[in-house]
Amino acid sequence: MTEDKITGTLIFTVFTAALGSFQFGYDIGVINAPQEVIISHYEYILGIPLNDRKAINNYTINSTKELPTVPFLGDSITTPLVEEETTASTSLVTMLWSLSVSSFAVGGMIASFFGGWLGDRLGRIKAMLVANILSLVGALLMGFSKLGPSHILIISGRSISGLYCGLISGLVPMYIGEIAPTTLRGALGTLHQLAIVTGILISQIVGLNFILGNHERWHILLGLSAVRAIIQSLLLFFCPESPRYLYIKLDEEVKAKKSLKRLRGGIDVTKDINEMRKEKEEASSEQKVSIIQLFTNSSYRQPILVALMLHVAQQFSGINGIFYYSTSIFQTAGISQPVYATIGVGAINMVFTALSVFLVEKAGRRSLFLIGMSGMFVCAIFMSVGLILLDKLAWMSYVSMVAIFLFVSFFEIGPGPIPWFMVAEFFSQGPRPAALAIAAFSNWTCNFIVALCFQYIANFCGPYVFFLFAGVVLAFTLFTFFKVPETKGKSFEEIAAEFRKKSSSAQAPKAAVEMEFLGATETV
Repeated sequence: MTEDKITGTLIFTVFTAALGSFQFGYDIGVINAPQEVIISHYEYILGIPLNDRKAINNYTINSTKELPTVPFLGDSITTPLVEEETTASTSLVTMLWSLSVSSFAVGGMIASFFGGWLGDRLGRIKAMLVANILSLVGALLMGFSKLGPSHILIISGRSISGLYCGLISGLVPMYIGEIAPTTLRGALGTLHQLAIVTGILISQIVGLNFILGNHERWHILLGLSAVRAIIQSLLLFFCPESPRYLYIKLDEEVKAKKSLKRLRGGIDVTKDINEMRKEKEEASSEQKVSIIQLFTNSSYRQPILVALMLHVAQQFSGINGIFYYSTSIFQTAGISQPVYATIGVGAINMVFTALSVFLVEKAGRRSLFLIGMSGMFVCAIFMSVGLILLDKLAWMSYVSMVAIFLFVSFFEIGPGPIPWFMVAEFFSQGPRPAALAIAAFSNWTCNFIVALCFQYIANFCGPYVFFLFAGVVLAFTLFTFFKVPETKGKSFEEIAAEFRKKSSSAQAPKAAVEMEFLGATETV
């Protein structure tokens, strides 16, 4: 078998597509750094007196540090005379700040359903171009927010940016999965997650007080993504359309061959065309697959449930909780500038995601996911032990710190990048857009639920919260071990056969017979 070579066109195309994922990460991280500055600007716009502002600032920053989606209305009262006014002002400012953060996730949840549909309707390239209009509008609203009612412009801009990221979370993995050679599909698929964590890290760095996270330049920090949207839009004109989309959806074999030759460097593309022809025959024998059919049709039910569980595992693993606790642990350990330690966590995030790019084709997707989840299970236990014994043994803060860095490392080796491209590998052309849409929606929904509920859970459980996450991670590890097939270097037909095998071991032979190749309906 000839080794699939990496061509300049393939690198350029994947890089261009991954710029969308970079924006996703940047938008996730950008709002946290200038939190104090933006809140004080909201107060200024709303005409809150200076004395009240100090009380609100102290309260809002403390109650929303690191995970500012759902602030708690606490006991920050100044004097009995201004108690009512300050509480009302506090409620308003914290609500506006909460909306500034969480409106992004709401936009993402809504748009994630339409990524696959838009990709099918317009083609992958045009869909990304249309999505960039949303990115540009959102960035401009936030960039000019200093000139008008800031809170309204920022919340609107964040919502529209969320719509963009919701579309991209389905479009980018789908496009990269379709243009990548079989032997490089996993490595290139992890670049989506690598671009996300790079975006988070860059947003943390440029958001430092002496760069853009200050009173003079915070609006530039929020509007900076307009530059990325323009650059990606220009570069997309030079990217080939997905050969799979051209051949299977549009029946344009000549254009598909031309696109493949550009991506593969002019080598013989007969093998790729034959694989797509086979896939097209299977796809043509089926009806259009809706999201409901993914759950009602026995051919798709197991793969979609496994795909959803991978995304739920990623979000419910406690990774957001780690970032929530990291600042206080770093402060306890005596670090005077915990913001730099948090950037350190972001850097480790990026390094280990880059490592997974090289590991994923060597070790396999399932193996890395299991290694990552097992490591996270052990780290979560050490983290809780460190937090519980923090008062008794000062050095336990260092145990918790090491556990944080290792937890993040294990997350980025497996559960971070793998769910995004494994879903694209589970399904053939017919059901893939619907599967990616529902997977992206479940990821965004779980993200939103964790952001919404984590503070309540953390308040209730205290330092024991990571024992809860350890239990969740263990359950998902066992599920992965028994239910998730290995997809490394396999065609869609071979992956379907893996599901048949797993299905037949769990069900009666009759049910296993129904599990034909994903997309085929030859069995009557």
